[in-house]
Amino acid sequence: MVLLGIELMLNASNLNLVGFNQLYPGSVNGHMFALFVIIVAVCEAAVGLAIVIQVYRHYQTSVPDEVSELKG
Repeated sequence: MVLLGIELMLNASNLNLVGFNQLYPGSVNGHMFALFVIIVAVCEAAVGLAIVIQVYRHYQTSVPDEVSELKG
């Protein structure tokens, strides 16, 4: 759920960047920043998926409540 929330925030920032780019049609900065945010989002999703896969391999569950060793 945390990764989903982060993805939604990144998509909202992409919409803002492209929208603000409409104020200055001569420059491509808004589109380039949106592309950069999309690349960061893909990398973040890949790292999150890798963490979930490694937790599943080690604990044989993907439910965070059942992984007791991670609790302080």
